[in-house]
Amino acid sequence: MQITILGAGSWATAIARLLSDKYEILLYSRNKEVNDAINNEHINKKYFPDLELSENIKATDSIEKASENKYIINAIPTQATREVLNNFKDHLSNEKVFINLSKGLELNTHKRISQIVKEISDINYAVLSGPSHAEEVIIAMPTTVVCASEDESIAKDVQNIFMRDTFRVYTSTDVIGVELGGAVKNILALGIGILDGLGYGDNPKAALITRGIHEMSKFAKSQNADIKTINGLAGVGDLIVTATSEHSRNFKAGRLIGKGINVEEAKKEIKMVVEGIPTTKAIYSLSKDISEQMPITTEIYNVLFNNQDPKDCAINLMTRDKKSEYE
Repeated sequence: MQITILGAGSWATAIARLLSDKYEILLYSRNKEVNDAINNEHINKKYFPDLELSENIKATDSIEKASENKYIINAIPTQATREVLNNFKDHLSNEKVFINLSKGLELNTHKRISQIVKEISDINYAVLSGPSHAEEVIIAMPTTVVCASEDESIAKDVQNIFMRDTFRVYTSTDVIGVELGGAVKNILALGIGILDGLGYGDNPKAALITRGIHEMSKFAKSQNADIKTINGLAGVGDLIVTATSEHSRNFKAGRLIGKGINVEEAKKEIKMVVEGIPTTKAIYSLSKDISEQMPITTEIYNVLFNNQDPKDCAINLMTRDKKSEYE
């Protein structure tokens, strides 16, 4: 069986290497240089220049070829997913399965990837998420994730495709919870990075993580997600790995911002998409639309988009009205 992966970035390449022991993998990329290196030298020079890829991994810029396969894995950044899907829409059907790896909400519409997909096609949908750095997956470090689909049989199919002795997959039917957990944790990771950049210690980081989980849970519940999902791999699990690791681009971007570097310069220095930045704007706007209080997200938004001093924003959080912990 051949499987298509949309994108040829770090996560796409890591998943390609994971799956290539059993399947032929076709990466879709519009970058001729990247495609040539993968096809001829079996290497992704930009992301993993020292790791050889299996000959089972090929790359193409052909929409027709990439859309021939039953399973299509999406590793395109969230803000570009709609454009790519629109290019593929004439080749998608309910006989195929779309497996999403990207995290975040679309900036202008505040929609999750599953909602975007439903607008464009009736293709079957699943989302795979959890604490999983590409840098560790590609070298077969033990990793555990969750796959969610409204159709439990689809989730189990994806589980069977991905399961390895170093890659464990649980199933779920809570698509909303898995998608929102993967989105909000990036905002919180930015916040942890900002605290680190300010030189703050463990106490404020622990406070932000804990109160951030509370905020994430309340928001997810308002969107009809299951709180258990937020307390699982897609929420708390992914937050732990994203907020504590040097592999995390959101944490690293936040740290640069905490040190006084502006948002645009921080993005340039990271050299990869920092999904938490547009997601902060999207979720902040959505929380206003639904009148859901998200004080941590609001203050991170103020740092990113209103140029407010992070120290002032920390004080704003510390001096909010007194309340019960679970009020």
